[in-house]
Amino acid sequence: MGLNHILTCCQNSSKELTQESHASSSDENIERGNWSRKSDYLLSLIGYAVGLGNVWRFPYLAYKNGGGAFLIPYTIMLALAGLPLFFMECSMGQFTSSGPVLVWRAVPILQGVGITMVLVTTFVSIYYNIIIAYSLYYMFASFQTILPWSDCFAWADEKCSKTTRGFCNISIANNTAAYNLTWVNERNLTCIENSIVMEDVDLPSKQYWEKVTLRLSGGLDETGEVVWYLALCLLLAWIIVGAALFKGIKSSGKVVYFTAVFPYIVLIILLVRGATLEGAFNGIDYYIGTKSNITKLMEAEVWKDAATQIFFSLSTAWGGLIALSSYNKFHNNCYSDAIVVCVTNCLTSIFAGFAIFSILGHMAFVTDKPVPEVVDSGFGLAFIAYPEALAKLPISPLWSFLFFFMLLTLGLDSQFAMIETIITSIQDAFPQMMKKMRIPITLGCCVILFFLGLVCVTQSGIYWVNLIDYFCGGWAILFSAVLELVGINWIYGGNRFIKDIEMMIGKKHWTFWIWWRGCWFVISPLLLTAILLWSLITFESPTYGSVVYPTWGTAVGWCMISFCLIWIPIVAVIKIIRARGNVLQTCKAAENWGPALSQHRGERYKHMPDNKEVHAEELATVSKLTGYDNHTYF
Repeated sequence: MGLNHILTCCQNSSKELTQESHASSSDENIERGNWSRKSDYLLSLIGYAVGLGNVWRFPYLAYKNGGGAFLIPYTIMLALAGLPLFFMECSMGQFTSSGPVLVWRAVPILQGVGITMVLVTTFVSIYYNIIIAYSLYYMFASFQTILPWSDCFAWADEKCSKTTRGFCNISIANNTAAYNLTWVNERNLTCIENSIVMEDVDLPSKQYWEKVTLRLSGGLDETGEVVWYLALCLLLAWIIVGAALFKGIKSSGKVVYFTAVFPYIVLIILLVRGATLEGAFNGIDYYIGTKSNITKLMEAEVWKDAATQIFFSLSTAWGGLIALSSYNKFHNNCYSDAIVVCVTNCLTSIFAGFAIFSILGHMAFVTDKPVPEVVDSGFGLAFIAYPEALAKLPISPLWSFLFFFMLLTLGLDSQFAMIETIITSIQDAFPQMMKKMRIPITLGCCVILFFLGLVCVTQSGIYWVNLIDYFCGGWAILFSAVLELVGINWIYGGNRFIKDIEMMIGKKHWTFWIWWRGCWFVISPLLLTAILLWSLITFESPTYGSVVYPTWGTAVGWCMISFCLIWIPIVAVIKIIRARGNVLQTCKAAENWGPALSQHRGERYKHMPDNKEVHAEELATVSKLTGYDNHTYF
């Protein structure tokens, strides 16, 4: 009886441990947990990579940079910058079962790069959920028989107009006089050449966005009050994120089956509907048709746009790819995963352009404007141009609901991965605490980020959203990516890293690695360095529309990016001090670098300690800084 009692207690304790760590008995890594299915992981990666930029940025860039011709630099940059970094990050996370901070045990002096990634992701997750809140607001506003932005209602001013307004000179019976353009068009008269004067008017959707949705103030320094309905939408957005992540990958991996697949269904529906509308072909023709301009490839700006779009679209150097891959089983084929996700992401961008431009072409036809005048990017496309086009369709509330629900699901996928990146980093830092407190910590992060985001739902909120995106979504990520490539391939050793990958996916012929070596060692770091320098050289102070940011606003932006980057030199100095000034020692992989589980270490890592603990001196330092007795972070 005593032995049975002991065995029962051990079994119950094992079950409790499994439940607390959100792992299952079938997981390879019981302490950390693994993805329940390969499809959970792939859909999460696709959802993370395929985001709002695929819908509102790529189509605009393709149109702007030569249409179909833009696909040439876009594909080349995918091969030279996007795919190599994507494959490298997925391999790093999977090999060590560690998040974006602990993975830098490979090169301890650069561990601050991981902290930078997490901090940038934190800033971006604050404003990204604001966009989700906007989508929620418009989705709820679509539940009306007549869309509230379809006409100039009570909230509009005298500049609001569904059509263009102006006047021109007409010669009638040898008399020349100025007449309203509407009157002229109704009578099929012809204006005297160069006499047309257009009035400055706003579309109803533009005034609705600024006057009703945002209640927009005059600038960053006019904070105004919190827009209560946007605050409620933001709260709902964080509740959705918290509910999806409260069990980590075990719960988010199930949610993505809907959030990652649904956008494709809506894009197909919108494309089929858009293609049947008058003027649709003209829109597609401008996007990627006979209007393509191959001479654009001679302009350096086109290649820069292609590289930056690929880089940011795939979400490399944000830490999310490392975090998501860290929950893979050790022998998962991360190479095929990288190929599948990158190709899917790029094809989605191209496909989304057809759906978007078919309806923009119809909008140009209805408003009697050339296609370029209705094309926009970013917020202008998502919340002004496209809503205006949707309002002109039959059963417009249905199409509007589907479009904004699609934006919602696109945003949520990326948001799930960003918050999981933050939680994974906390789990790596405090593994024992996370076993018992994952749910409260996850919910606590959501609550803190919700309150930090409240400034973005004030009347000046859109200026803050634009400011964070302008600074945190740019240089810090490029800087991290360059250090990541240099650190892994030139300090840790690219050939050594290839051997690590082969431990997971099997031995490959040397010819297999020729392309990857060329990109990792030379091409990708040089390309990203060139983009980074170009971006800094051509820096211009941020603006939102015609509103120029005050000097202090730009200074705040630089402070945000400095706060993210400052940890790189700080951690490097700490590591050098602990190594008693021996810089070379801090460039060598730590003793506890390698596969997390002993059965995967083989001969190469057989001497790796099982406990992954740091020296007592490091532990004491961490305890003093955090107040928590932790054993594994540095």
